[in-house]
Parts: sequence; C-alpha cells; structure tokens
Amino acid sequence: MKRIQEAAGSALPVRGPALALLFAAAVLLAGCEEAEETPRMTLEDVLDIRHPTAPVWSPDGDEVFFVWDLNQQMDLYAVAPGSGEPPRQLTRWGDSYEVIGGLFWGGDGNLLHFTRNGRLYQMDPDLAGTLRAVFHDEPGGESGFAPSPDGRRIAFLRGGDLFVRDLADGAEIQLTRTDDRAEGEPAWSPDGRFIAYTVSDRETVDETHEISGDSLLYRRFRGTAPDLWVAPVVRNGVARRIAAGAGAVSSPRWVDTARLIYQEVAPDVRTRSVVLADLRDGSLRPLRVTEDEKWWSLNYLGGEPRPSPDGEWVALVDDSSGWDQLVVVSLADGAAHALTGPEEEARRFAWSPDGGMLGWDANPDHPGQRQLFVVATAELPDAVPTRITSARGTNTQPSVATGFRLSSEHGGFSPDGSRIVFQHTGPRAVPDLFAVETGGSGEPERLTNSLPESLDAAFFTEGEFLRYPARDGGDVPGYLFVAEDLDRSLKHPAIVWVHGDGIAQNYDGWHVRRDYGVYHSFHQLLASEGYVVLMPDYRGSIGYGRNFRQESYRDVGGGDYQDVAAAGDYLQTLEFVDPDRIGVWGLSYGGFMTMQALTLDPTLFAAGVNVAGVGDFGVRFRDPGGPWMLGRMGHPAENPAVYELAAPAARVDRVESPLLMLHGTSDVNVSYFESINLADGLLREGKDFELVTYPGEFHYFHREHVLRDAWTRVGRFFGEHLAAPSR
Repeated sequence: MKRIQEAAGSALPVRGPALALLFAAAVLLAGCEEAEETPRMTLEDVLDIRHPTAPVWSPDGDEVFFVWDLNQQMDLYAVAPGSGEPPRQLTRWGDSYEVIGGLFWGGDGNLLHFTRNGRLYQMDPDLAGTLRAVFHDEPGGESGFAPSPDGRRIAFLRGGDLFVRDLADGAEIQLTRTDDRAEGEPAWSPDGRFIAYTVSDRETVDETHEISGDSLLYRRFRGTAPDLWVAPVVRNGVARRIAAGAGAVSSPRWVDTARLIYQEVAPDVRTRSVVLADLRDGSLRPLRVTEDEKWWSLNYLGGEPRPSPDGEWVALVDDSSGWDQLVVVSLADGAAHALTGPEEEARRFAWSPDGGMLGWDANPDHPGQRQLFVVATAELPDAVPTRITSARGTNTQPSVATGFRLSSEHGGFSPDGSRIVFQHTGPRAVPDLFAVETGGSGEPERLTNSLPESLDAAFFTEGEFLRYPARDGGDVPGYLFVAEDLDRSLKHPAIVWVHGDGIAQNYDGWHVRRDYGVYHSFHQLLASEGYVVLMPDYRGSIGYGRNFRQESYRDVGGGDYQDVAAAGDYLQTLEFVDPDRIGVWGLSYGGFMTMQALTLDPTLFAAGVNVAGVGDFGVRFRDPGGPWMLGRMGHPAENPAVYELAAPAARVDRVESPLLMLHGTSDVNVSYFESINLADGLLREGKDFELVTYPGEFHYFHREHVLRDAWTRVGRFFGEHLAAPSR
C-alpha cells in the first residue's frame, strides 16, 4: 500500500488568541514518549485493516463478488466458497481513491455491473479487457440505478427525471419530465412493464454567512414530502399518481403486477403506515399502522416493508411491543405474526431470491452481539426461526454504509437460498465475509482475511460489557477497554468515546459499520499505548428497546449527555485511572456531546475532541432538518428550551479545557458551517482550541491521508493534554 505523504492542502495557520485553522498536512505521530520496546501495533498497522463490503453471489451461486475497501482505496474481488482458494482480484486501480458499490448482474446474465465514483460500469469477470463504462459519453449525473427483473434494462435518474436504458444497445426512454421536481427510488414491476417511484419538490438554496464572508457559499436543500407515482415503461406513456398524502412516502415495492406496498410517515413523525395500493381499482388499504405518542423511532433503521416473492406476505420491523420485532403480515387477511421474541431487536431482513426463506439478524443474547436467523416461507406464520450463527460478536447480512439498509435486495442469500454470505466481527476479529448454509447444520466458512500480517489479533483488547451508575439513578450500559498487561498499580489516562447518530450503538467487537469500525481500530491502538477507554451506550442508543431509544425525547443533549458525564464520573472511581487525566471525544452527535461536556461540565474532562459535531441544533433545523429532529425535538418555535439546551455554541464562554475540532468541507450530514460557527464564538471568547479542516472530505472520514492525519493529531492532542500514557 502506498504511503501518502503529500499534503491534503497548503498549511495555513491563522493565529487568534489561541486558534490554529489548519488545512491538514500529513505529519508524523507525536505526543507520546518513545517506548523502550517495539510497540505491539502502530498507526500504520491499524490503517492497513481492510473492510469487505457489498457482496453479491454469481447467478450460478459458485462465487461471491465483493468490494475490498482500504481507506477508500477500493477494488473488486471474487471468491469461490468451498474451494479453499483466496479471493482473486478483478480490478487494480492502485492507490487512487475510489467509491465502488451497487453490484448487480445484468445484460446476458454474465455481466457484473457496479458504480465507480458515481459512474456505472460493466465487466465479464471471466474475460480480461471487458471493463467498460455503460454510459460512453460524458456522464450526465446519472444515479439511482435499478436493474429490470430480467437484467436487460436499467432504470436511472438524470437531472431529476426518470429514464430507462437498454444495456445491450444503449437505447433510452425518458419516462418523466417534471420541472423543479425530483424523482427517486425507482422500483420495477415483476413483469418489467411499470416502474413505481417517488416524486418531491426540491429546491437548492445557496447561502452566505456573515462570519465567513460572501465568497464562501453553503448549499442546502428544501422540498416537500414525496408522493408515489407509477409510469409505464413506454415512450410517451402517461404516469399516474398513486398516493399523495401529507406524510413522507417511501420504499415502494411490488407485490405482483397489479399491487405494490409502500410506507408513509406522518408529518409529525408519530405514525408509520404500511399501505397496499391496487392499481386496478386505485384502492389504498392500510396493512399495518403504528402510532407512538412520542415519535416513530425506527426511521433510518431499515424497518421498511418487503413483500415475499410469492406475494403472500409482507415483512417489516415493528416496535409496538416496545422491542423491534420482525413481523410478517398476511396479504390475504391482514393478520400480523411476530417472528422474533421480546427483548431483542431485529435488523437487516431479506427474502431469498427463490422466495423460500426469510433471513435477518437479531440480538437475543446480548445487546451488542448479533446472530443470523432464517425461517422457511412455507412454514409461515407458525415457523420457528433457525439460528445459523453462534460466534461471539456480530454476524450480519451485508448492508450499505449506514449499517441498516441491505446492500442488495436479497441480502446475503445465494440464488437458491441454500447459503448466506454475511459479515462477522468480534472482539479480536476485524470485519470479514463468511458463508453459511441456511439449513443450520454447517459451520460458517471464512471467505476473506482483512487483518494485515503486521497485526496479531492476540494483542487486541477485548471490551468488557458493564453498566455504570447514571447521575439520575439507574445505570448506563457501555464497554470498558483495559489492556491485559496494564499495570493497575499505576494511575493511567482515560478517554470516553461517544458514538454518533443518537441512534447508533457500540458492539462486542468491531462495529458493523466501516465508518465507525475505523474508530474502533484506533481505540485498539490507544488501549495498546496505555489508555483506558470507555464507550457508553447513552440513552437514545439502539440495542436496548424502544423505550431506551426514545429517552432523548424533547431532551436532546440533556439526559443522554448526563450519561456521558456519568462515564467520566465512573472512570474517576477506578483505582488505575487518574481522575485528572480523562478526555472525551466523539463523531457527529458524539462531537455535539463533547461540546456539551465542555460547556455544561467545564472541569469534568481534561481535554475534548469534536469530530464533525453539531454546535447548534437551531442551525441544524434549517440545514438539513428532517424527521430525526422533528421526532425528537419538535419545532424550535414550539420547544425553544429544547433547542436552547442543544446549542453548546451559545455557551462557549464556559469552555476551560483544550479543544480540538476536525471537520471535512464536503460534509453533507453536518454542515461544515457548524464548526465555523463554533470557531467564531471560541475566538471571540479567547479560548484555546484548534480547528483542522479537511478539504473535500465527507462526514465519516474515509480517505487514508485524512485518517492518518486525524488519528495522528488526536493521538498527539491526548498525549499532550492527558500526559503520555504508560503501561
């Protein structure tokens, strides 16, 4: 792997009372005293951990094709389960940064299609020199690729309109022409004659802010809730609107050639309706309606309805019981049947391509462990789930970057449903692909090895799952990392890591998501250097049921932050932790929590690192807003106290501890303006802080030179302000 040493941009230090605004350049790891012995792991070691993603089976079920991601240096690979052979590399893009995904088979059935940096490509994996772009001309912003049921055509979006392209001759049909509106989520009918899709008004707004001048624009989007339409796949056909409610329509999927299902979430985010639409008579029949007095909190967690291939059942995740249960609803009589039990959360469910199986993962044994289950469709609704994995850690069907939505419609199922390819992680196991028989009799087979030869898994630190006292009574779950050879007769520095999203969680081992997995790798390095690390699952986290997930209702940055503060309190009680050398840091919502800590409890933590965190949820309500905020916080005009609490940018005068902030300019999750706004306030108050800007980087750091620089700076920052650790 190439060691990228060039700067990401020019270094432009701008010193105020205590500010260094730096455009990141690669630097050497510093801030810790040189060890007398060779370290068990280095920054370069953890950066060399790869992450396999987006696996799909070949049409004959003989091979699995996937992307191997090394800090956004991605290539395609193929591996044959049962052969004992290592994966073979299909592409060699060297050390360039690539974003590859969306794998599917099309054309004559032997052509693998995938997106590379937004463009669609195809290749015959068995023939050299067949790689080519599907769109030969200069790309026109095509996206949203959806193959037809026979694989010979693709639906896609261009300029906000819906098109269909023949993969053999390149002929195109434009299905929609909607000025100032944007189509999305194209879904083919089983016979390939119609496409269902969503339509919403969408407006681009470019703004300037006084604190950053007129030459720096911040772009945001606003629009209306989507409607549902269906268009015939013919030239000059007439599209038909199926549903136009006040709520947000999403996830259209066909039951058969005349009926489809979709999901609608009410404007106040308190009701989710799963609706069956019949195109023959225009009727809309609610199949499952879930109402919640707080808010429907399964948004973003992949609970959308999926019909069975035979058109008899609809599977969905429902939390009416207080837990996220996998439920199948009969299309014949509307009766609902839960497949998972109480006190577990089901995720990532899919029907096999042949319709014979339904599979998912759940956590019945431990909040941070995931196991795979299947049922035979023929045995519904009384089917008893078969558990097909048992290894400690997480065993999950392949998902996209968010970790909850499947990377392919049929999850990890092979074409005949006899096997599932899945991702396994564990306390000493980095993310890897395995395959297992769905009958429940065979042992999983390892398909990849993502651990670099320079690392010994025996040196990884296993997290201890514990519950520590909450400040308002009860307890807080979390994971404590203490190296096995740490000298507990000495006092050591400690770090509280705060996960992001507000609806994420920590796991028993590497995270199921790559964007959080890289942080877990870095924490392994910190633990090996003598830091004690505590990762709380504060109230609002997933994994512990609906009630726990909803405890941030109208209290964002309140009780959930107190759980983070209680982590600092708990660390102070450990005999081997120095109570004056405890730091805190987090990503996204975790960065917001870091700012809450430094402004609400200014002396609790000795230092803090905010990675792309929200500084003011009032600002975020305008950009991007959406159901995450409306459900938890309501409207600012109606709940001003809620937004006042969630605005650490208004309290930066209270900051006493050193602060490091890291943010990418291309962040579309949390606007880069959030960090600029924080920096402006900190400057005005004469506070000691540093803001590091990564040109072109997104919310979750992906590129190797950015990760190397960020982890170097964080290691140096904690080494300086918490003092060099010692084992």
